[in-house]
Amino acid sequence: MTVTAPQGFEAAGVAVGLKPTGKPDVAVVVNRGPRKVGAAVFTTNRAKANPIIWSQQVIADRVVEAIVLNSGGANCFTGPFGFQTSHLTAEKAAALLEVSAGDVLVCSTGLIGTGDEVFRGKVLEGVEQGVAALSADGGPSAAEAIMTTDTVAKTGAVSRDGWTIGGMAKGAGMLAPGLATMLVVLTTDADLDAAEADAALRRATGVTFDRLDSDGCMSTNDQVTLLANGASGIRPDMDDFVDALTGLCHELASKLQQDAEGASHDITIEVTGAATEAEAVEVGRSVARNNLFKAAIFGNDPNWGRVLAAIGTTAAQFDPYDVDVSMNGVRVCTAGGPDRPREEVDLTPRATHLEIDLKTGEATATILTNDLTHDYVHENSTYAS
Repeated sequence: MTVTAPQGFEAAGVAVGLKPTGKPDVAVVVNRGPRKVGAAVFTTNRAKANPIIWSQQVIADRVVEAIVLNSGGANCFTGPFGFQTSHLTAEKAAALLEVSAGDVLVCSTGLIGTGDEVFRGKVLEGVEQGVAALSADGGPSAAEAIMTTDTVAKTGAVSRDGWTIGGMAKGAGMLAPGLATMLVVLTTDADLDAAEADAALRRATGVTFDRLDSDGCMSTNDQVTLLANGASGIRPDMDDFVDALTGLCHELASKLQQDAEGASHDITIEVTGAATEAEAVEVGRSVARNNLFKAAIFGNDPNWGRVLAAIGTTAAQFDPYDVDVSMNGVRVCTAGGPDRPREEVDLTPRATHLEIDLKTGEATATILTNDLTHDYVHENSTYAS
């Protein structure tokens, strides 16, 4: 189930040669209505790709008819020509769909610095082919078309009380908050107004995609979009809708984590006993970005000393000699000192759970990350080729 699971959405994914593999590389998702509500969150990186600059203008009125996404080139740092390419992409889709170009979002992913005349021509060809291929069954092909170093397409859907939310995501590296090197499209046939859609999306992403921190590197092209059309005719309870949306975002974020480039461990860092949620996030993120800790997990070494050292770099309230650390259910550190023998910790499974109890309050937060592996270094040293 994917973006076409809700009523009133069509999608397509086509191959036009942006990828040397010949696999699909341009996706189109269209909202057939009756409502055309859109909400989006973007990378907080000040170095933004041209599609982000374009889409931030489009989303201002929170009306979105369609979204065009391409892999095989980020169209970032390509100057005025690149922005014109994003504009022309939207205009091409708008003309074919008989809508306004100002209501068409554009997303790109791939290598930074690519976006010449050949790239532009292929993207525009992809728009034409994609619109011609639109169907209510086109969600899977659209999800495949946005993949870059992903090894699998990431999709999901959830239904409640007569309405449905569907989604697709891509991302396997540069996974860090604000958001990650991800493109995500979420669709729903629930009847939401623009303010409700925007608030729901921000609440959901704040505790899911924004807490995925695979390698600490923030991308230039990140965008998570929610399209709502009211085709079900049902106005949901907003708490229920946010709960369902958050669950789907968590599912997609977990799939991104599990497909992270070269990773051999998926690490869940659960921080408890914090004075505030913000401090719990700060602690979790500090550990998630600590290369010594990540390398230790790759080596199946429960080196809890590296965890305490990472916590000590934060401004969070805690007593270093009153902290507990557990790995995969074994408390290896208590009160800032050794507890159970390291030999009791089994780090051979891919799923790794780290719990840190700061013992200063009641707040909690969970951060998702991965280990640091030889394969990660190799893949990112050869990506441009």
